[in-house]
Amino acid sequence: MVTEIFVIASGTSQRHVRTLVDDAEEALRAVDRKPYRREGKEHGRWVLLDYGDVVIHVFDEPTREYYDLERLWADAPRVDFPAGATVEA
Repeated sequence: MVTEIFVIASGTSQRHVRTLVDDAEEALRAVDRKPYRREGKEHGRWVLLDYGDVVIHVFDEPTREYYDLERLWADAPRVDFPAGATVEA
């Protein structure tokens, strides 16, 4: 399977990162999606949720700045979402 979408998000603390991950998993579970792989939730600095065609990275701010995944994928089309944006399933 080829990944079509990378979601890169930031939380303001390790607790916030875990909460964002919980919310993402809950929303995707509501449409019968379960991750193939989940890594990093126990630490809350960088959490990876791999759904195959969609991969979600949720960072705390210092870790996101350090790894700078946006730089690695600079040639890919980018869609920015404003803070607090919501998506209805």
